Amino acid sequence: MTPDWDVVGHVISSRHRTLVLGRLAESPATPTQISADVDIASTHVSRALNSLREQGLVELLVPEDRRKGRVYGITTEGSETWELIQSKGLAKE
Repeated sequence: MTPDWDVVGHVISSRHRTLVLGRLAESPATPTQISADVDIASTHVSRALNSLREQGLVELLVPEDRRKGRVYGITTEGSETWELIQSKGLAKE
């Protein structure tokens, strides 16, 4: 896979997107779980998830019309992007 540096840049330009993608690289989670695990407000988690979904890096694992218990997971492209970010030391803590 050729790295998509636009996508990498999009992720690492936001601490929240970086934290959310890194958390989902570990396992699927709800926005509430992500918020608690990475210690950022749920509004930031929601914005980051929407942005990462638009880039095809994360996906909703339950039906779209479900409002409670929405579980998100990382896509193959998301995993590859995260591995690249990690290997190049681009994830800001």
